This record gives sequence, structure tokens and C-alpha cells, in this order.
Amino acid sequence: MAEPQKKSFLPVFLNGLITENPTFTLMLGMCPTLGVTTAAMNGVAMGLATTFVLVFSNLIISLLRNIIPDKVRIPAYIVVIASFVTMIDLFMQAFLPELRAVLGTYIQLIVVNCIIFARAESFAAKNPPLASLADGLGMGLGFTCSITLLAAVREIFGSGTCFGLQVMPAGYQPMAIMNMVPGGFITLGVLMILVNVIKRVAARRSEERKEEKLA
Repeated sequence: MAEPQKKSFLPVFLNGLITENPTFTLMLGMCPTLGVTTAAMNGVAMGLATTFVLVFSNLIISLLRNIIPDKVRIPAYIVVIASFVTMIDLFMQAFLPELRAVLGTYIQLIVVNCIIFARAESFAAKNPPLASLADGLGMGLGFTCSITLLAAVREIFGSGTCFGLQVMPAGYQPMAIMNMVPGGFITLGVLMILVNVIKRVAARRSEERKEEKLA
């Protein structure tokens, strides 16, 4: 097992939230990203559920990283992740049954979400608990923000509402394609272009400021 790397909380958190955003940069978790993002509230619920599982599975895997034998690490990860998915699933069935019914099996499919497995294998298994917690929180909230944005855009153009509130004029004709998977692909592509443009502009300005300071 690799030696733990000393990483501070904030940079690790911001890495998942912005630099390596799981949706717009790493393009992980595309199944729920395209499947449940027809309404903004669905995006929030799926994102927060995934964040809960990410944070606590990262924490537990990090705590057990020197105990879990390398040969059985994948089954061990599955057991840990499935335990937290079961918790959030039962919680939603008890307190948010209507939302749970809308999300359906996507909640249970968090068990095999590639974001969670990727962070467990590449980060939590190699870093101390605090850094792993920061990574899970950053990745989870990055995923939440990105799919909520995606869902809000699709809901506005597909239904004329945002979080269930009417935002488009009464005469607006909803775009049916936005409530279908092709609409999800189109919206995701457009948002990724915008995000990449913003990143490039920000990076260029940062370089210009450095050059001005050196001049």
C-alpha cells in the first residue's frame, strides 16, 4: 500500500469541486447525469445522495486502507459503498417517498457509480482520512452542482419551470426533446463547451497577471 500523502483540506476540496469536476471535466457518472436530470430537484437529490455515499465511503476506506488486503479490495469497496447506499435509500423511502419513486433504481445504482469507485481506488485507498473526506465532499458537491445546473436548464426549456416554479411566459411552448435523453446529451455538450471556455479565459488571465507581476 502506498504511503499516505500529506494534502491539505481546501486544495483537495476545490480540486473535486472545480479543477477535476466529475461531470464537466472527468465525465464520470454519465448514467444518472443523463437519466434523472429532467428536473432541478432531481439533480439536487441525486447529487446529495451521491455526496453522502462519497464522503462516508471515502472516509471508511481510508481508515481501513492498511487493513484491507489488496486482493479483496474491490469486494471490500463494494460492501462499504453498498452499506451507505442502503442507508440513503431507506432514508428516502421513509422521508421522501415521492422523490425516491421519481429517482427509482438510480439511487440503488449509486453502488456501481464510477465516480465513487474511482475516488475509492485512486484517492481514499492512498490518503489519510481528512484528505479523503475532503476529496469525497469536493467531488460530491462538484457532481451535485453540475447535474443540478444541467437539470435546471433542461427543466426550463423542457417544461418552462425551474424547481417547479413557472419561469417562462404563459405562451411558451416546451421543447419536448429536453425531457428525453438526446436533450440531455445536447445540454451537457453545450454546458461543457461553456465551462471549458470559462476555464481557458480564467487560465489566460491568470498567466497574464503572472507576467505583469514579473515585468
